[in-house]
Parts: sequence; structure tokens; C-alpha cells
Amino acid sequence: MSHTPYIDLHVHSNCSDGTFSPSQLVEYALEKGLKAIALTDHDTTEGIEEARAAAQNTYLQVIPGIELSTAFLGRDIHILGLNIDPENTYFQEKIKAFQQEREQRNRTMISRMQKEGLRITWQDMADNFPDSIWTRAHFARFLADTGQVHTLAEAFNRFLGDHAPCFVPRNKVTPFEAVKMIHQGKGKAVLAHPLLYHLTEEQLEELVQSLVQSGLDGIEAIYSTNTGLDEVRMRQLAKKYGIFITGGSDFHGSNKPSIDLGKGRGNLKIPAYLLDNL
Repeated sequence: MSHTPYIDLHVHSNCSDGTFSPSQLVEYALEKGLKAIALTDHDTTEGIEEARAAAQNTYLQVIPGIELSTAFLGRDIHILGLNIDPENTYFQEKIKAFQQEREQRNRTMISRMQKEGLRITWQDMADNFPDSIWTRAHFARFLADTGQVHTLAEAFNRFLGDHAPCFVPRNKVTPFEAVKMIHQGKGKAVLAHPLLYHLTEEQLEELVQSLVQSGLDGIEAIYSTNTGLDEVRMRQLAKKYGIFITGGSDFHGSNKPSIDLGKGRGNLKIPAYLLDNL
């Protein structure tokens, strides 16, 4: 298949909360004729080597990336690091600290679920999701697979959502620290899916302005859940603050079944020339 000039700069593998292995993602991207994908797993660069190896001798470019979860105004803000150097020691040390904190949080959440009478242990999770960095999506899936809830939504509503009894907030870094960290890892820092945070226009602009002062490089203007004038508004915001735009589907495999690689909800088109910014 001749490759279309399209790319996808926001993709998850089973090294975080996606369901495709890094090699399967590469195969799927080739099937779709994409020119490049950025592997942006949550707080880990673990899948990058495998993805790059799978893409060798193909026309697919694998951009090493990461998605860092940070906190601002009481919200979970995600910063993408694109074209980072996964070998960078400083960067890996920082990520390790993130991961240890996440493990502690998972242990606490499991014990809270047990207190709620759910049948779940660390070992259950390790058996069911052996090579994954667990997120709440994994806990929800385990509860659904073992028939303790009917749907993933029910797991979130009753146990795992932000206001539910088993939720444990993460000690997050700020988005400004994440930008700095990505730069130290030699990457470009991009504000992921800006409209998912449900900030007012003023708050979003204030966030972008402060992030730009901290060195933000770009904003993810082309995104799966955009509607109406969303993309236009995000492009205008990027232009106003002199930063570039990127685009991504936020593909998670069957964990987000309505979102397809490179296509989002069906009509996503992320032009390859955006790679020039990286």
C-alpha cells in the first residue's frame, strides 16, 4: 500500500493502558499506511525499543514519546514529550520516581478495593496484566472480567472514579515541571488534548500562557474528540502564543474501542508535514 501523508502523534501500547503491543501497533500503522506514529505511553518509555525494532526496514517512522500526568487547578493535565531521547539518564531517573509513586498508589487502591469487599489482589493483577503499567482502566477491566461489575463505567462510578471510595489521587508534578523534564530528555513538550480538561476559555488560555513561559513547544490541536470549531480555536491559540500544533488519535486499542489509529472517530487526518516541528 502506498503511504498516505498522514501520521498519529499520540498512541498507547500495552506498556501503559493500551491493548496492542508496540510491535502490533507498528504492524497496524503499516496496514493503515501511516507515515509515522509517536508512541506516547503514560510515564514510561518502555515500549519504544520494541516499536523501533518492529519498524526497521519499513517506511514507518516511530517517534519516541511519553505522556506525563501532571496536576494543575485540581485537574489532571497531560503533557506529551515528543522525540525525546529515551536513553537520557536524568530523564529515566525522573520517570522511575513517577513509577514508584504509581506503584505505591496502586497498592493503596487495591487495599481499598479489598475493604469494599472486592476480590482483587496484587497477584491477580500481575497474572492478568503481566507487562503493563496499571492504571484505573486495568482495575476496572479486572473487575468486569471477573464479573464483579457489569461494565467498566460501573467500576468507575462505584469504586474507581475521582469521587469514588477506592480512588487515590497521585502526587503529581506540575505541568511546568513536566515541560522542563521533557526538555532535559531532549524532547518537545506539547499540551495534550487541551479541551478534555473542561477549563473555561480564560483558564485554558492562562494555562497555555504560563506553559509557554516555561518553554511549552506545542499544543495538540487535532484530536479525536474535537467537534465544531475546536480545532480552529486551538490553532488560533497556538498561533497567538507562537507555538506549533500536533495531532493525535489517543489510540488505546480495545480500551477505547471508538477511537481508531490515525483515524480517531473516523475522520481524523493528521498531515505528515507536522513532523517538521519535531
